[in-house]
Amino acid sequence: MKMVYIEFQDRQIPVYCTNVSHKNTFTLLKEALNNKWVTGKRAIKTCLDTLISIEIVGSEAILHSKREYDSLALSLY
Repeated sequence: MKMVYIEFQDRQIPVYCTNVSHKNTFTLLKEALNNKWVTGKRAIKTCLDTLISIEIVGSEAILHSKREYDSLALSLY
């Protein structure tokens, strides 16, 4: 499993992935996170505020937060 750090909201977030099929997967991830931060509902903002790591599985990003029940999946495509 490969680990890369991305910067989101002035924090370094570890991103774990097994297969990155497209080179722009991390670009799509950053765009999706920033878009959800601006236009998302309270549940997604709570998850993003307490985000500790991200796991990419296929075309989804599983966002892990400090509280397990705040974790969720985000489609990248």
